[in-house]
Amino acid sequence: MASSPRPAATAAAHRRGLIQRPPSARAYLSAAAAVVPAQRAERRGGALTRVANTGPPPLHGSSRSRYVVAVEVNTSSPAALVTGGSSSPPPATVEEDEAGEERIRRRHRHLLSTVEGHGERGKYEEEKRIERMNGEAARVNNEFDLYVKLDGSWSAGVFLGDSPFSLEPIEHWGISKADGAAWPVANPVVTCADVEEAGFPSSFVAKPFLFLQGDAIYMFFETKNPITSQGDIAAAVSEDAGVTWQQVGVVLDEEWHLSYPYVFTYKNKVYMMPESSKNGDIRLYRALDFPLKWELEKVLLEKPLVDSVIINFQGSYWLLGTDLSSYGAKQNREISIWYSNSPLSPWIPHKQNLIHNTGKMLSTRNGGRPFIYNGNLYRVGKGQGGGSGHGIQVFKIEILKSNEYKEVEVPFVINKQLKGRNAWNGARSHHLDVQQLPSGKLWIGVMDGDRVPSGDSVHRLTIGYMIYGVVLVLVLVTGGLIGTINCSLPLRWSLPHTEKRSGLFNVEQRFFLYHKLSSLISNLNKLGSLICGRINYRTWKGRVYVVVVMLILVVLTCVGTHYIYGGNGAEEPYPIKGKYSQFTLLTMTYDARLWNLKMFVEHYSKCASVRDIVVVWNKGQPPAQGELKSVVPVRTRVEDRNSLNNRFNIDSEIKTKAVMELDDDIMMTCDDLERGFKVWREHPDRIIGYYPRLSEGSPLEYRNERYARQQGGYNMVLTGAAFMDHGLAFKKYWSKEAEVGRQIVDSFFNCEDILLNFLFANASLTSTVEYVKPAWAIDMSKFSGVAISRNTQAHYHVRSKCLAKFSEIYGNLTAKRFFNSRGDGWDDKAVKR
Repeated sequence: MASSPRPAATAAAHRRGLIQRPPSARAYLSAAAAVVPAQRAERRGGALTRVANTGPPPLHGSSRSRYVVAVEVNTSSPAALVTGGSSSPPPATVEEDEAGEERIRRRHRHLLSTVEGHGERGKYEEEKRIERMNGEAARVNNEFDLYVKLDGSWSAGVFLGDSPFSLEPIEHWGISKADGAAWPVANPVVTCADVEEAGFPSSFVAKPFLFLQGDAIYMFFETKNPITSQGDIAAAVSEDAGVTWQQVGVVLDEEWHLSYPYVFTYKNKVYMMPESSKNGDIRLYRALDFPLKWELEKVLLEKPLVDSVIINFQGSYWLLGTDLSSYGAKQNREISIWYSNSPLSPWIPHKQNLIHNTGKMLSTRNGGRPFIYNGNLYRVGKGQGGGSGHGIQVFKIEILKSNEYKEVEVPFVINKQLKGRNAWNGARSHHLDVQQLPSGKLWIGVMDGDRVPSGDSVHRLTIGYMIYGVVLVLVLVTGGLIGTINCSLPLRWSLPHTEKRSGLFNVEQRFFLYHKLSSLISNLNKLGSLICGRINYRTWKGRVYVVVVMLILVVLTCVGTHYIYGGNGAEEPYPIKGKYSQFTLLTMTYDARLWNLKMFVEHYSKCASVRDIVVVWNKGQPPAQGELKSVVPVRTRVEDRNSLNNRFNIDSEIKTKAVMELDDDIMMTCDDLERGFKVWREHPDRIIGYYPRLSEGSPLEYRNERYARQQGGYNMVLTGAAFMDHGLAFKKYWSKEAEVGRQIVDSFFNCEDILLNFLFANASLTSTVEYVKPAWAIDMSKFSGVAISRNTQAHYHVRSKCLAKFSEIYGNLTAKRFFNSRGDGWDDKAVKR
C-alpha cells in the first residue's frame, strides 16, 4: 500500500462529506534544518506537522509561498514558541499525531530549560542557534527559487462548452463567486500556491484529470515538491461545476516520481494509473478511501511507459502509452498499444507496435483522456514536441483492432491567450481532459498551462552571462587602451622548468611545447604593443572616450543583471482567496486624441485581468474596425453629444462587475493595474484610485496630491484612473438626486469625478475611497496639448467652484483617509512624485 498520511480529523470529515482543507505548512514547528528530513520522513510514512497559515501572502511574480522560520523564546506560552511570516501572527492551529505532539512538548521544555538554566548566556546561545536556523531557512528559500525557475509556473484552468470542440475558458461564461470577490471567476482555478496553502509545498501543478462522482468533480494532478524535487499526486474537489476548488492535498506519494494520474472506474471501483516510468513500470492503484487512500492493485507492465491511458472501446480494453525504453528522436511520435478483456487481465501487445505517426508536426504521445463524441473515439495528443509541449492536438481514431490502428488529426481550436507571459497559459499547454457533465448539456474540460516557454530560465541565464563576458572583455581592452593594464605577458611563462625529467621523448615534447608557447606570447605582445596606451585619458578626447565606455559598461551590466535576476518579466494578477477575476477597461476620448488611444489600447490589452476595452467616443469620426491593435475585444460606444457625463453612462453590455475608468493619456504598468484591482476586490463598495486629492478649508478648496501628502491624507480620488463597481457607481451617477450635479458638470465641462466622490460619500458614513500608489505613471497629455487641464491654476479654480456647489447640495465629503493606513504598503505616503 502507498498512500500519503492524512490527519484523522480530515479523513473523518471527508467521510462525512466535508472536505476540509488541512492547515498550512508555511511555518514549520521545527528548525529549518529539519525541513528536508521531515519531508523525507513523510515519504516513508512518517508524520509531518502541519500548521495554520500565518505568513504573508505569496510574493508577486512567483505565485508561490516561501518558508519562513522565526523562533521566539516565550516562557509563558508554548503556543508562541514558533511563529512564521509576520512579526505578530495569530496563534497557530496544530493538527498532528501523538508523536508529533510529544516532539513539540520536548522542544518547548528544551527551550525553557535553555533560557532559565543558563540565564543570559543561554539566551545568547539560543539567539545564535536561531540565527543559524533562519540562515538554513534562507537556504531552503534559495532552493525553492531554483525549482521555481526550472519548473516554470504551470497551473490548471477550467473550460466549458456545448461540445468538446467548442470549449471556452470559464471567465467567458460570466460565473461569479462573491465569497472570493470574483466577478466573474477567471482561470487559473488551481495553482501551486493553492496546494502549498493547503499544507503541501508545491512548485508545479500540471497534467490534471477529472473524475465525476455525483454532483462533485474531483481533479487529480501532478504536484512537484520544491524541497525533494519529486512529483506526487494531489487532488482538489469542486461542488459547483468546476467554478471553485477546495484542496484535498497529496493523495499518493511513492519513493519515485509520479505524474499523469489517470483515474477511471471498473466494476464500481475507482482506479488510478499514474505514470511511474522512473520506477520502470506502469502500476494500477485502487481507492480504499476515495480520494485520500490508495492501494497498489497490480503492476500492469514492466515497461517505463509515460502518459498512458486505458479505454473501453468495442468490447475490449486498450492501453495506449509511449515506451521510453526505445530512446531516440522519434519517441514522442511513437505509441505502443496493448489490449485485454479487463484492466486486471494480462495485456497483449498490438501487432503493429511501435506505431509511428508520420506527420512532421504531429505527436502521438498522449496529452489527456480519450473521449467519445457522436459515436466516434478521439484521442488527445501533445502538440509540437511532447515533453514540454506547446499545444493540444486531437486525433480521430478510425481503426482500433488487435492488428491494425489508424487515426487522423481533426481540427481542434481553443482560443489561445495572446497576452504572452501575462496570461497563465500564454506560452504553452500540453494536457487536456474533457468530459460531459451529468446534466448532459455541457462539457467540462481542464487544461494545464504555463506563462513562460520551455527553457526560458536557461535562455535568460545564457544571455546574461554572455553579456557579463562582453563586459569583462571590454574592461580589459579599455584598460589596455588607456595604459592602466600591462599589455605584455612575461616571457618567463614560456621558459622550461628545471625539474628532473625522465625520458628523451618527454624532453623533446616539452621543448616543442615551450617553443610554441613562446611564439604565441610573442605574437600577443606584438598585438598588445599596438593597442597599449593608444588613448591618453588626460586629454579631453580621452576622457570623453572613457566616459562613453563607462556608460556602455553600466548599461550592459544592468542588462545582464536583468536577464539573470530580473525574472521572466510576467506581470501576474493577484488572487483573492485563491480566486482570480477580470475587469473591463473603459476610457473616454475623441478624434483629436486618436494617437493616444492607439498606444493605450495596445498596451493595456495585454494586462492579465483585462477582459474587454470599452471606448466612449465623444466627438468626431470614430476609429475604423481593426484600427486599434488589441489582444482583447474592443467596443467603441459612440455618444450623441460631447459630455463628460458620458463616462458614467449605464452600459448593459459590460460583462464584469469591475470597471477601470482610465483616461487615455495615462500610461502605467500592468502590475499597477493588477494591484489596484486586488484592492478593489477587497473593497468593492469603494472607489479605488491612483491619484489622491484633498478638499478642505472654508470655503472648500481643491488641493493636489503634493498638498495631500503634506497633510498626511486625502478624501477624494480622481476617477480618471480608478476602479469601481459600475452597477453601483453608474446607478448613483444617473439617479434623480444627481441631476443637478450633472448639469453643473455640463456647465463647467469639468468635475464629473468630484461629483461621483460626493455621491459615494453621501451614501456612506465610512471611507469611500482608497488610494493605490503606482510604481510609475506618465501623463501623455503633457505632450499631446489636447488636455482640458493644460492651465493648472484655472483648472483648480474651476474645481474649487464645483466643490462649493456640490457641498451645498450633497453635504461634505467623508473624513480624511490617511496614507499608509491599509497595511499592504501600496498606499505609502513616503513616495514623492
